Amino acid sequence: MVQVIPTHIKNVWDEWNIRGIVILSLSIQTILIILAPLRKRTPNRFLALVLWLSYLLADWSANFVIGLIAKNQGKELKPDDPPQDQKLMALWAPFLLLHLGGPDTITAYSLEDNALWHRHFLGLALQAVSGAYVVIQSLPNSLWVIILLLFIAGTLKYLERTIALYLASSDKFRGSMLEIPDSDSNETNRPRKEDDSMPTENYMLYGRQKRPLRLENPGTLTHLEILQFAFWFFNNFKSLLVNNIFSSEQRDESREFFKNLQDEEALRILEVELGFIYEGLYTKVSVLHTWVGALTRTIALGSLLSAFGIFHYRTKKSHQFHGADIVITYTLFLVGIALDLISLLMILPSDWTFAVISRINEDEVDSGSWIDPALKWFLGWKQLHWKTQKCCGGVEHEVLNTPFLIQRWAGSIKLFNFIAYSVKADIKRIHDVKGRTRRLVWKTILYPLIYVTNIFKKLCKKIANWNDDLHKYIRDVIGQWSEENPVAHYAIIIVEFCFMIPHFFTFIGNYMTNFLRINDLLDEINLMRSVHSEPLTKDLWGFIFTELKSRLQRPHKERRKTKAGRKGWDSGNIELDMADPERLMRYIADVDYDRSLMLWHIATELCYQEEVSTTDNCDKYRELSKILSDYMMYLLIMQPKLMSEVAGIGKIRFRDTLAEAEKFFKRWHIENSRDVKRASHEILSVGVKIHPSEVKGNQSKSVLFEARALAKELNKTKDREDNMWRVVSTVWMELLFHAACNCDATARMEQLSKGGELLIFVWLALAHLGLGGQLSSSAKGSYETN
Repeated sequence: MVQVIPTHIKNVWDEWNIRGIVILSLSIQTILIILAPLRKRTPNRFLALVLWLSYLLADWSANFVIGLIAKNQGKELKPDDPPQDQKLMALWAPFLLLHLGGPDTITAYSLEDNALWHRHFLGLALQAVSGAYVVIQSLPNSLWVIILLLFIAGTLKYLERTIALYLASSDKFRGSMLEIPDSDSNETNRPRKEDDSMPTENYMLYGRQKRPLRLENPGTLTHLEILQFAFWFFNNFKSLLVNNIFSSEQRDESREFFKNLQDEEALRILEVELGFIYEGLYTKVSVLHTWVGALTRTIALGSLLSAFGIFHYRTKKSHQFHGADIVITYTLFLVGIALDLISLLMILPSDWTFAVISRINEDEVDSGSWIDPALKWFLGWKQLHWKTQKCCGGVEHEVLNTPFLIQRWAGSIKLFNFIAYSVKADIKRIHDVKGRTRRLVWKTILYPLIYVTNIFKKLCKKIANWNDDLHKYIRDVIGQWSEENPVAHYAIIIVEFCFMIPHFFTFIGNYMTNFLRINDLLDEINLMRSVHSEPLTKDLWGFIFTELKSRLQRPHKERRKTKAGRKGWDSGNIELDMADPERLMRYIADVDYDRSLMLWHIATELCYQEEVSTTDNCDKYRELSKILSDYMMYLLIMQPKLMSEVAGIGKIRFRDTLAEAEKFFKRWHIENSRDVKRASHEILSVGVKIHPSEVKGNQSKSVLFEARALAKELNKTKDREDNMWRVVSTVWMELLFHAACNCDATARMEQLSKGGELLIFVWLALAHLGLGGQLSSSAKGSYETN
């Protein structure tokens, strides 16, 4: 029989398979515990890939090695094997149970993992049985006390993970919300006394504490009060995570508080609250801060330390075990203990820990406690950091520049520009926080690779052209020769076959991409090259939050339905500050959301490129409109899950518009000009007497020249002394708010594990101000009367 695997390789595998995979399992745990906290701070795709692979391999490696150990227990010892070596390997089985419990920094990679908590609970039982089977096979075993202690620690850690998954499941969130009205009904229905501590305009209750936290003057909240309010909102508005509604009392309480906040205070509370949501959904923090979690962790860590002490001081290891196995066992003990201690060090300075500790200080008598000042001092290190940047002709802006290790979210927004992508223009950042020097270094490193890649592409293109020309020339020559010699017909067949080989490989490549359905993935990779990040500016957030609060003063109007039967995104609330708003309403009213977004995106870019940025003519609304335009375009094209409720046929419309733009640029020989300003000028210079929608009707999905018509209408507003960019920014605010109100709930929570999105902050602010769709019918009724 032919051996596919050489004998020496097979022998090495048989000897080191258990040892190697045990070390692999331990290494994966180390990777997860160190890298998992970083994913809420950055959308880096390489980090996400590493964590995804590690998360999947963690369970696989532990399950696989337990099976190998069970199989190993039934083998006969070789002459050179130590007498108790198999018994030591039986000690490794409960270590794998510890690994299956997973690190504290990540219990679920995605929300779907939380829904599978039943499977993990069953896995706990099966793994316990498997481990017990391995131990029973090794009996009599002098290490049974150590194994028992490790079994206790492993079972408790696996139980912690299962409970964390259960608490983060959507069913549990809905169930927890059903319990709240019963506990508060007596308080809300009983007669009110003058000295009752009910929420008023000046202060609100924090949980069930006796002393109210007052909001006497906006801008005076301390770091600890920011944390406490965020924790209060997290615990009382969990129903938002599963798209539940809340009552008018809750709405009024939240609205009264948020409308009196300053812009930065609201941003800080929202980012801390979203941090609590992330920890509750993806980590063990919510379990470890309960008395059950504290008890299980104390017992588990105590059992692990006791097992290590017995193994080190009471076990004779010189002749009973293999030297490599002793080293591996010590590695498992020491690294396991170190990882547990690292987990505790990560949890102790967390926001959740500070919020729980600060709740102890609830009485006026304890107001002078040293705990709160210490917490305030420490939280001061985690506050938002702003950096002054020059842009827009030298105008200075404050941009978010919090150090990476203390960030609660990425602190940046992704931008994508349609015209820049269509002409393959280089990325131009409005705010370059990282600095030009750093980017120049990266370009210097990557430039040779990019240069060689471009040369290779051009060479391949030339070779393809030469191949076609040579094919045509040889075919003509042989055709003339074939008139005199019949044998030439066979030469024609051979030549045609040779020249068809490149086309054959092209056909195979296209067929494979279609068969594997990776065309969208390849398109996304190509699109990502034109996506870049911009830091959040204080002006942008201030503008958003101010617009949100101003909507509280407007009378509520019922959203009217479009011809398609869906509620229009304009919702009757949009108010254009201009003399003749009807000229622009045709691009808003009764227009699909995705079509309107692309129209305004291209028109905004055309108008933006027509103006030259200087300190004298710099309009803050111009920059805000540009950033919001590129950000919303990024969401529409690159975040289909998040925008699924409003995206419509956005990608089809994008491709049709791109095809029309490429055709137009090719006609004017600027397809590879990399010049956005020139491309914008050429689009605006085209004379179109009839409106494009009247020519093409509803059959066309492209909006390029309709956007040009919109840009022309916007430029006319300057002649009527209307603030064009104020009008444009108002439209982008409405587009942003509509997307925030209608973004998918699951995708919204998944973004918290990918660095976060500005859209989620807007959604949460809308909900807390009672402007979203999270109100009960009674609350909506009361809102309409305001």
